[in-house]
Amino acid sequence: MLRLRHLLLTLLALWLLAATTLAAEAPKLVRQDGRFAFMVDGKPYLILGGQVHNSSGWPSELPQVWKSFTALHANTVEMPVYWEQMEAAEGNFNFSNVDAIVKGAREHNFHIVLLWFGTWKNGNMHYVPQWVKADTAKYQRVVRADGVPIDVLAATCKACLEADKAAFSALMGHLKALDGDEHTVLAVQVENESGIVGSVRDFSPSANAMFAGQVPADLLALVKKPAGTWSQVFGSEADETFQMYHQAHYINEIATAGKAAFNIPLYINVWISYPPAELPERNVRIPGIQYPSGGAVQKYVSLWRALAPSLDMIGPDIYADDSPFFREVAKAYELPDNPLWIPETGRNDSFAKLLYYALGDGAIGFSPFGVDPSGWNLLGDEPTKAHAYNYALLGPMNREIAAWNFAGKLKTSVEEPGAAQQELDFGGWQATVSYGYPQNDGRRPPGNANAHGAALVAQLGPDEFVVTGVDASVNFHLPGSLPGQRMQILSAEQGSYENGVWKPVRLWNGDETDRGLSFHQDLEVVRVKVGRF
Repeated sequence: MLRLRHLLLTLLALWLLAATTLAAEAPKLVRQDGRFAFMVDGKPYLILGGQVHNSSGWPSELPQVWKSFTALHANTVEMPVYWEQMEAAEGNFNFSNVDAIVKGAREHNFHIVLLWFGTWKNGNMHYVPQWVKADTAKYQRVVRADGVPIDVLAATCKACLEADKAAFSALMGHLKALDGDEHTVLAVQVENESGIVGSVRDFSPSANAMFAGQVPADLLALVKKPAGTWSQVFGSEADETFQMYHQAHYINEIATAGKAAFNIPLYINVWISYPPAELPERNVRIPGIQYPSGGAVQKYVSLWRALAPSLDMIGPDIYADDSPFFREVAKAYELPDNPLWIPETGRNDSFAKLLYYALGDGAIGFSPFGVDPSGWNLLGDEPTKAHAYNYALLGPMNREIAAWNFAGKLKTSVEEPGAAQQELDFGGWQATVSYGYPQNDGRRPPGNANAHGAALVAQLGPDEFVVTGVDASVNFHLPGSLPGQRMQILSAEQGSYENGVWKPVRLWNGDETDRGLSFHQDLEVVRVKVGRF
């Protein structure tokens, strides 16, 4: 008995040690078999987030922020940190805004992703402190080709880099002291939609001298081209590539310094390249006008990942609800060394179903912009009803969804006009997803009026699945057979996940299963077992 007691106490101590270690583990990204998971307290976590308006990161605005995000059913809030506020006087740091954000997030049970508005914000320098703005000799501006300076700091300016790096390091050091053990802050965005708006590159005398010189060896090795000047090596894309290279190095230095102070995930967001509005014969993208030149737009994602290794990921800001374009952009950023993460998208209902496309592509998170009511909305003031519904439906099982995705066990279906019925293939089983009601026997499903339907199916075992959806039905069947042929539903439990444990509330049968598992506008999740005979 004494030996057994000793053994049990030892096992308990080991279990407590393991649990403490997992809880103390800082947030991080992990990769396995080409898939990613965002680990929080040692377990996969799905960011069901939202971003506040640009001027909502102040203590006076936080009460309406927490109210808005509670209504959204989000688990994570993206909140800006302003360099101009944090270091109003050079070398004197004021972290009162950050402290208020973290304190409020803990009180309201949210995680936080902080957004560093430093050298760049939407391709400009508007959030740098006044002492940086005032000293144009030391903190150099980008100069256009016609010799006119613009309100963008130069990526080749060493003083600009050192000032931003010092401020960002101070922020990260403060976060470690404030949050190193609690993990309220999950990640930090380095700058915001970096690049130049107003010029393809810096044409100052010092930048021109660099541009006339040889392309650096590290970039030549990546693009596998022979030595030469920027124009010789890159031709018509030389100006943008020059800006991209120096910008990536600038941000990588800031990220490296930040991680030395506090090693949590760092990323950049991107003002992506949209299709030009001109006629097809004038279909030419113009960096510096259509998007900030030098940013990690679609064609430069891989180079950015190589040039800025201190970043953990690059996320596209997608403000187009066109499904094919959304998927095209997602594919450009879903790379072997880069997880899919959507840090900004539209808040309108038409964007909500894109969450299911993102999840089907293995995304670690999704975040509409401008969730709180205090600010300017890019796409109008329509309430975020559909986003809130999705988050309320998926939020209770966000960790399970993240784990299923990490294991490659999750598939989604998204309704599109003219595609009211779709198939999901799980090998030994298939699932027919049908959209719109009524779904009469012998007739094709009608589809929903605005094609807003979606479904999510995760495979728990060879014959067991978790299913949910929006205005959709899901019918399991054997490959090549209709539902009900040589197969049957053994059980269909409606329930929910609570702290990782499945809690059934009732069994579905009869009308609720004979024509497929039907999901309307109720928050319903079903765990189903199917069998062959």
